[in-house]
Order: sequence, then structure tokens, then C-alpha cells
Amino acid sequence: MRVEAINKCPVSVLQKKRVCAYARVSTDSRRQEDSLENQTATYERLIKGNPEYEFAGVYADQGISGYCENRPQFQKMLERARAGELDLIITKSISRFARNTVTVLKFARELKELGVGIFFEEQKINTLSGDGEMMLAVLASFAQEESRSMSENNKWSIKKKFERGEVMINTTRFCGYDKDEYGDLVVNRKEAEIVRLLFDLYLMNVGCSRLSNLLNYLGVKTMTGSQWESGTVGGMLSNEKYKGDFHLQKYYTPPTRRNVTRRNRGEVQSYYISENHEPIVPPEIWERVQQRKEQTKRERNIGQDDTKKFQNRYPLSGLLICPYCGRTLRRRQVYKKKIQWLCSTYIEKGKKACRGIRVDDEALTGLNITEQTVIEEVIQNGKKHYCYTRKADFDRGIRNRAGCTETQDGSVLPGINRPRRTVIKL
Repeated sequence: MRVEAINKCPVSVLQKKRVCAYARVSTDSRRQEDSLENQTATYERLIKGNPEYEFAGVYADQGISGYCENRPQFQKMLERARAGELDLIITKSISRFARNTVTVLKFARELKELGVGIFFEEQKINTLSGDGEMMLAVLASFAQEESRSMSENNKWSIKKKFERGEVMINTTRFCGYDKDEYGDLVVNRKEAEIVRLLFDLYLMNVGCSRLSNLLNYLGVKTMTGSQWESGTVGGMLSNEKYKGDFHLQKYYTPPTRRNVTRRNRGEVQSYYISENHEPIVPPEIWERVQQRKEQTKRERNIGQDDTKKFQNRYPLSGLLICPYCGRTLRRRQVYKKKIQWLCSTYIEKGKKACRGIRVDDEALTGLNITEQTVIEEVIQNGKKHYCYTRKADFDRGIRNRAGCTETQDGSVLPGINRPRRTVIKL
């Protein structure tokens, strides 16, 4: 038997690995920005300096948590890997790649099936190696626990600041105030005029919807450059900061949820600071506005629960559903004394958001509607009719078309008919 050695091909002859790097920092601070630039430059030199590698770019996300999967550069990198354009991804550590164990393992396994490896520098792990996934699972769980511990420390730090009366606020989305070099709130004179106008007009019986429409008509933009909505105006009229006070911890994040806030109704400790900064509206004006808001709620039978805001005002409130957007219809007075039920989305955002539907209130008189019902317009024999389908049936694709008859004015149905059952043999 004769054994002959074959000379090794030079690197230039072999196909090079297409290698990219991924970097991430979780804040937008200047210090972190410098760190991200340094990481990008370092990885570019590292990959280009290896004769076995072909540089495929550096993907870097800034100011985004590792718990979030929808990171722009991260997703762009994954798209290239799925397209077969990458062979290896280099990243500093498991926590830079993702903070959640499930997320790390999910994408590591997906990339492994595509033949794309991930090399974690600090842990010296390559996911394409034999024991790579086992080591990855163990270390990723440590990274997740470290992140949880850091989160708890941050919450503790914020709580201590609240106890000392130190306020935390971002004024980029807050109309009426700016921050000085010490972080204190100072009145923005131009924006303050908008705030005073809203408070004054509200006390003159101009509601939130009309106030938002007025600002949009005048061409006034919100702090984000968007259109005003009634909810935005209502929130401003209830904001205690405009009278010079500050309520800390009005919202909180549940322990089992991330990036989700809940209204604090006593679940966690909150703090109230009086006379914290210069007011835009006098305290007595602010109190009068709150009294009027409460009076309006009582008159319209609006509950404190925002999810049931309009569901107790009239017998049919919360029961009539728009077929186009799925939101409830609201009872409105139109055309002097005529009462109609209109789509909530149509009322708030106009026909560009939803074409909407409207039904005369008198046409609904006598209908025995006891559960959520979808109202549809249908044309039969060239005339318009309204058909009523229970929402549970509507969601299953069942439509009530049987018995759609017109009234004397040819506009609505006289009652509700139970939809026919459809039986399909499998």
C-alpha cells in the first residue's frame, strides 16, 4: 500500500468564509455611542485581517434592549443569513446578542440549520461546535439573570430618587415645558399659550374632540409633529404638572412583563410633590377643570375603567359593532336634532381611518339586542338595507343575510334574525 500526501491548497484558492459582526449598546448616550463606534472599527479590522475571512459588514444597534427582537440591524443581519449570504457571525458576548435565553437559543438553532455559526468572543463558544448549544443554554440563562438583577437595581435606584423628590421627565414629548441645565422644568412661553388656551376653552364647554379638531384646523402640531386627538387633549387637561405639582410613579411596569406599563392604582408606592416648578395655569383653574371633567363623567355615566368608558351611557352602548374596523358605535346628535350611531374610529380619526357606518337611533328602537352585534349595509334590489349579525358569528365568518327587509323609508331592518347555520362535511 502506498500513501501519497496531497499538498494543502493555499488560502487564496479555498472559498473564504463570509463573516460579519454584530454589536449592540442599550442606551443612546454619547459614551455608549463612542463605544459602538470603537466596536465597529475593531471588528472590521479583525475580520479584514484574517486571510480566511471575507468581510460581510458590521451590524450595530444603539439604544435598543437585548430583550427586543425587532432590532433593525439585527433583523437585517438575519435576513442576509437566511438569504445564504453569511457563514459566520462574530459578537462580543451572549448578552450583546440577546438578553433572553429563549431568544438566544431560537436564533442560534435557526442559524445553525442554515449552516451559519455564531462565535461569542467572551465565552469562546461557536454554535456549530458539538457542545456549543449546551454551553450556550447555560451561559444564556446566566446572562438573563444578570439582566434581571440589573433591572431590579435600576428600579431600586429610581425609587430612591423618588423618595428624595428627584423628578425624572423627558420634555421632548411634553407640551409647555423645557428643562434647564440642572434638569428642572422651565416654562416654554410659546407652548404655554396652547396649554392655557385648552384649559380656558374647556371651561367654556368646548369638549376634547372639538379642541383637538380646532388645533388641527389651525395647523398646530403636537410635540411629535402629528395630529391632535381627543385623548391627547384629555390627558393634558388632567396633568398636574401644569399647576406646578409632580406626581411620581403614576405608572409602573409589572414584574412579569417588559416594556409594558400599567396605571398605578396603589400597586406600587407613588409620591406627590407640591409646588415643584412654575405653573402654567393657576391651581384653582386646574381644579375647576377637574371638577368639570368629573361632572361630565357623571352626566354621561362614564365609568373609571377606560376599557368600559362608553359602555354604560345608553342601553345599546358597547353592543353595536362596526363591520370595517371592529370598534363600537357611539350615539351622536347630527343634523340638528337627529340622533345616529356612528363608528368610533370614524368619529375620532375620520373616513381615512375607517369608512364607518351610521344608523338612525329611531331605527334601533324595539330591537332586542343583548349582546355585541355587527351591523352591515347591504344592497338588495337596488335598495339599502341593514343586516345584524351577532359578533360571535361574524368572527367565524357567518353573515346574517336571511330576512333582510327594508322599512318604509328603505333604510333599515325592523329586527334581528338568527343567522342560518352552515354545515360542512369533512
